[in-house]
Amino acid sequence: MLHPLLAARWSPSTFDASYELATSEIEALLEAARWAPSAGNSQPWAFIVGQRGDATHARLVPYLARSSGAWAPTASLLVANLAHRYVEDTDWEYSEFSLYDLGQAVAHLTVQAQALGLHVRQFRAFDRAGLAAEFAVPQHWEVTTMAAVGRAAATSTVQSAQERSSTARRADAPFRQRRSIDDILWPVA
Repeated sequence: MLHPLLAARWSPSTFDASYELATSEIEALLEAARWAPSAGNSQPWAFIVGQRGDATHARLVPYLARSSGAWAPTASLLVANLAHRYVEDTDWEYSEFSLYDLGQAVAHLTVQAQALGLHVRQFRAFDRAGLAAEFAVPQHWEVTTMAAVGRAAATSTVQSAQERSSTARRADAPFRQRRSIDDILWPVA
């Protein structure tokens, strides 16, 4: 049986602009990411964390694309996710699994958020190069994705009416769709 935290997880389209995360909630999110597994315990991740209203958040927002800029700034927290890709001043991979490991860390953060009654929407609609320059991210690190964290707004929807019009679903299931298990199994001859 799928764990209820995973079954209930969804990415809101809008966030409650009045909700402020407590320092303890931010620490719990980062602690969950910190404890993610990684190849050789390399822990090749770092995060730029901006709480709505602080200077870091204000520096992150201008690099959002128009699409994410319409909703992400209202999230309580914006997080830029970085992977340690190369050994400094070389083209040698720091860890060939750094992107995978960063994904594990962000997934742990996401599940912790769900346990705290929060939501996370991960996205890529931002200027990676601009953000890297703004925060002096060295070339051996890569800004990969961002996450918006907060409480979903009361008006937030999981899918638009158009997206769900052709989707059959259980009456108690959220409006989202996943490929079947048969579809995700690679055919073995």
